[in-house]
Amino acid sequence: MSEALDDTNVAILLAPEGTEEVEFTRPRQAVEDAGANVDAVGPETGEVQTVESDLNEAGTYEVEKAVSEVSADDYDAVLVPGGTVGADTLRGDEETVSFVREFFDAEKPVGAICHGPWVLVEADADDRTGSGDAVEGRTLTSYPTLRTDIRNAGGEWVDEEVVTDDGVVTSRNPDDLDAYCERVVEVFGGDAE
Repeated sequence: MSEALDDTNVAILLAPEGTEEVEFTRPRQAVEDAGANVDAVGPETGEVQTVESDLNEAGTYEVEKAVSEVSADDYDAVLVPGGTVGADTLRGDEETVSFVREFFDAEKPVGAICHGPWVLVEADADDRTGSGDAVEGRTLTSYPTLRTDIRNAGGEWVDEEVVTDDGVVTSRNPDDLDAYCERVVEVFGGDAE
C-alpha cells in the first residue's frame, strides 16, 4: 500500500478558518502513507486554525500554496475536507472554486467529505466549459444537511458511508473516515472507480 500513490501529487484544501481537523489530517495522512506528495492549498498561504466538531479550536496547520499560485495541472487529485465554516468559506472563494472545477474539466479524481461537497456544488455552477459535471448526474453523499443543495444541483444524494461516482469519492462525516480514506487511496491510485 505504501507505493500505491508513488509519483502522485495531491492538493488538499485548507480554509483560512473552520476546517474540521480530522477531515484534513486523516485523508492527508492516508494518501501520504500510500506514497503521495501532498500540498495544503488554500485561498492564502500561512498558518490557519482548524476545528473539532465545528466549534472547538483544534490544531494549526500551514497552507503551503495559494490557489492563485497553482492549477490542477500541478496535481493528480484534490481532497476537500469539511467543517461547516471551512467548507462555506472555500465555496465562497471564486479562485478556490475554479481550482476545483479544473479537476473536473481534466477528469482528475476528487474526494470530498462532510460539508466539502458544498465546494463541488459551486464548482458545478462554475462550469464554463461544459466539459464535466461536478454534481449534476452524479450520485454523492455528504453531511445530511447538504442533500437539498446536491439535489438542486442535479445530483442524487444517498445516505451511505462512502460513494464513488466516476472518480469522485464522497463521505458523510468523520465516522466514515476509515472507509473514505481507503476508497480515496484506491481511486487516486486508479484501482477503483
